[in-house]
Amino acid sequence: MADDLNILVGKGQEHVHLLGKFANRHGLIAGATGTGKTVTLQVIAEGLSKIGVPVFMADVKGDLSGISQAGSAHPKIDERVSEIGMAGYEFANNPVVFWDLYGEKGHPIRATISDMGPALLSRLLDLNDTQEGILNIAFRFADDEGMLMVDLKDLQSTLRFLGDNAKEFRDEYGNITSASVGAIQRRLLVLEEEGADQFFGEPALELWDLMRTDHTGQGLVNVLNAQQLMMHPRLYATFLLWLMSELFEELPEVGDLEKPRFVFFFDEAHLLFNDAPKALVEKVETVVKLIRSKGVGIYFITQSPSDIPDSVLGQLGNRVQHALRAFTPKDQKAVKVAAQTMRSNPDIDTEEVISQLGVGEALVTMLDSGGIPTMVDRVLVCPPSSRIGPATDSEREKVIAGSPHMGRYEKSVDRESAFELLAERVARQAEAAAKEAELAAQQKAEEKANKPKGRGRQTLAEAAAKTFVRSISSRLATRVVRGLLGSITRR
Repeated sequence: MADDLNILVGKGQEHVHLLGKFANRHGLIAGATGTGKTVTLQVIAEGLSKIGVPVFMADVKGDLSGISQAGSAHPKIDERVSEIGMAGYEFANNPVVFWDLYGEKGHPIRATISDMGPALLSRLLDLNDTQEGILNIAFRFADDEGMLMVDLKDLQSTLRFLGDNAKEFRDEYGNITSASVGAIQRRLLVLEEEGADQFFGEPALELWDLMRTDHTGQGLVNVLNAQQLMMHPRLYATFLLWLMSELFEELPEVGDLEKPRFVFFFDEAHLLFNDAPKALVEKVETVVKLIRSKGVGIYFITQSPSDIPDSVLGQLGNRVQHALRAFTPKDQKAVKVAAQTMRSNPDIDTEEVISQLGVGEALVTMLDSGGIPTMVDRVLVCPPSSRIGPATDSEREKVIAGSPHMGRYEKSVDRESAFELLAERVARQAEAAAKEAELAAQQKAEEKANKPKGRGRQTLAEAAAKTFVRSISSRLATRVVRGLLGSITRR
C-alpha cells in the first residue's frame, strides 16, 4: 500500500516503508525458492504504481501476471492484514502491459543492431581486442555508407562483405582478418540459435512506452513474459542489459526527485553475472552507480546476495532478505554473507534468524529519511492488493487487447538496410566483373579474327627459289673452305 509517496512493505517492531524519495537508490530482494520473493516484488511494484511510478519486471514463472487482476478474500490474507494493521486495504488490479520477446504472450519487444552498438555487443559476445576492433569497423563502415544495421543478417552480411574485400578496406579501416570475422560470426550464431533474430528488428521499442501512466495517474506495470526466455540465459541477459544501458544513455539527468521516474526489477539476476566477462560486470556496475541521477531505480531479485558482485551489491540501499537454508557449507557461507550485508540490530542475531524465517517473513533494511540504512528488522511482509498467482490465458488476452500499445509492435517491418544494400552492391560487382570478362573475351576473339591469314606460308615457287638459293650458297661455301684448306696444306 502507498501512503503519500511511501510504500508500506510490512511490519516488524513498527511499520516499515520504502520511501519514494529513495526508491531510486536501488535494492535487493533475496531468498531461497518458495520463501516469498515474488510476493514481495509484487507488493513493491504495485506500491510504486499507485504513487505514479512506472515499473518493468520479468515474469520468470508466470506468477506475476496476476498483478493485472484484483485479489480475492482468503482467511490467511485477512489474518495478515489484521496483524500488520493495514488501514484501508482493499483488493484491486493494476494497469498492466504484457510484453514478450517472442510475441506470444504479450507485445513483441525489438531492438536494432545499431541501438545495441559495438561496445555492448562486444561485451556480450566476449570478444577479444582484435575482434572488437573489427566489430567497430563494421559499424563505422555502415555509418560511412549510410546503411542501417537493423537485424542480425545486416550485421552478418556487413562482416562478410568486409572479410571478402579486406584488401580494399585495409588502408581506410585497418587490417581485417578472415579468422577474426569468422570468430565473430560464430558468436552471433549462438545468439541467433537462442532466438536473438526475433529480438533484433523493427519496429524497435520506444523507451517512453515503458514509462507511461494511465488516465488515473497510476504508473504502468510492464510485465515481460520470461518463461521461454529463461531457457536462453544469454539472450535474457542481453535484453536486460540493453534495457538498462538504453535507460542510462537516453534519459536526461534529473538529480533527486520526490519519487523515481522508473523502476526496473531484474529477476534471476545471477544469470547476468554467472561466468560474465569482467568488462560486462564493469558495465553493469557503471550503470547502477550513475543511473540513479536519471531518476531510475534498479532492484535485483535472486536467491542469495552472494550472487551479486560486491561492486554492485555495495550500491543497493534497500534490502529485503527472505529465508536462506544452511544445509551445506556453501549455504552457510551464503547466510553469513547475507547477514554481513545489512546493518546490524543488537536485538536480532541476523545470521541465526535468516534460516528461521517463515514464508512471507523477511529481514528488511531500508533507507530512512536521511538516506541512512535502518537497522535490520524482522518483518511480516504485506499481502498485495492484486492476485497472488497467475492470470488465466483469457484474462491475459483481454489485458493485451486493451493495451495502449495494441497494434503498434505486433507486425515486424523489414525495410531496406545493410543486407539488401550490400546484396545489390555484390550483384553489381558480379555483373561488372562478368561484363569485363565478356569484353576481354570479345577483344581476344577480334584480335584472332583480324590476324592476317596465310602469314608465314610459302608458295611452291617461293619454296623452290629458296631451296635453289640455299643450294648455291652451300656449294660456294664448300669451295671456299676447300680452297683455304688446300692453300694451307701446300705450305
